[in-house]
Amino acid sequence: MNIFREWFKRNFSDPQAIILALLLMGGFFVVIFWGRMLAPLLAAVVIAYLLEAVVAQLERKGLRRLLAVLIVFSLFVVVLLFLILWLIPMLSTQVAQLVQELPRQIDSGQQMLMRLPERYPQLVSEQQLSEIMNAIRSELAGLGQNVLSFSLSSIPGLIALVIYLILVPLLVFFFLKDKQLILGWIAGYLPKQRELATTVWAEMDQQIGNYVRGKFVEILIVGGTSYIVFVLMGLNYAALLGALVGLSVIIPYIGAAVVTIPVAMIAFFQWGWGSEFAYLMLAYGIIQALDGNVVVPLLFSEAVNLHPVAIIVAVLVFGGLWGFWGVFFAIPLATLVKAVLHAWPRQQTEEAAT
Repeated sequence: MNIFREWFKRNFSDPQAIILALLLMGGFFVVIFWGRMLAPLLAAVVIAYLLEAVVAQLERKGLRRLLAVLIVFSLFVVVLLFLILWLIPMLSTQVAQLVQELPRQIDSGQQMLMRLPERYPQLVSEQQLSEIMNAIRSELAGLGQNVLSFSLSSIPGLIALVIYLILVPLLVFFFLKDKQLILGWIAGYLPKQRELATTVWAEMDQQIGNYVRGKFVEILIVGGTSYIVFVLMGLNYAALLGALVGLSVIIPYIGAAVVTIPVAMIAFFQWGWGSEFAYLMLAYGIIQALDGNVVVPLLFSEAVNLHPVAIIVAVLVFGGLWGFWGVFFAIPLATLVKAVLHAWPRQQTEEAAT
């Protein structure tokens, strides 16, 4: 008990530390227990946070805030309509085509794989290949049943999606238009002694904003480049695979490795072992290399360096807690934890020394 009492006194003797801990715990419990209920609100906050940088730039150029908000919000609505009316239907169509074509592609792939025992009898046997292909077929059958059940049970989800498509843009507009009013209202309910929390947030604000905006730009660059390369090389389902490659950058290290599997499988089922397959995988490898060695250093040059183990742990922990958004914000959240840990003991040590 003495050890715990000394640890508590050393770390929580300052009221600032207690206030920061309560704020962090409050935000954590809100997301954990009310995350699904407040999903439109949280999504609108994230989108407004991203668009605020553009609004601020227009304000610095002399535009009034209301006019800047109207311009930025109009561009946001145009992009949203583009996603709803063109990109999402195209991706949905390609997913449906892929599900329908998978059995035929598996058959053609099986025929090519069955030639391997003739060439390499010591490494692969026909019985092993048959077992592998039977397992794949059973998995595909289960996948087809899941897709059918999902399509039948997704009507309430579609209704909720339509509601979100109306609520989120409205929330984004009001968050941008009445930013100062809303922040002032929230600040009125916070403790006055929150200098430590304000310091940590000021340190993280710019880094989180730069990271999120940079990650969106990286998704567009990597996904768009992959789509163009796949189309030029004649790969089937180019839009779907390009979108997967673009979204894979959300998960550091793991995403690039995982998305390689569908790209390689589609290319193999389409061309088999040949020059087209080799050229495609070479081009895909170049895209991944340029992303890791050129795009990421340019976009995230000011980001706080984190050890790869810390990044992977953050992806696993926050992704398990908050799903997609936890994975997307894994690095900013890990950076926030790092900033809090660094700010907390340093202040206590200095006070103890004085």
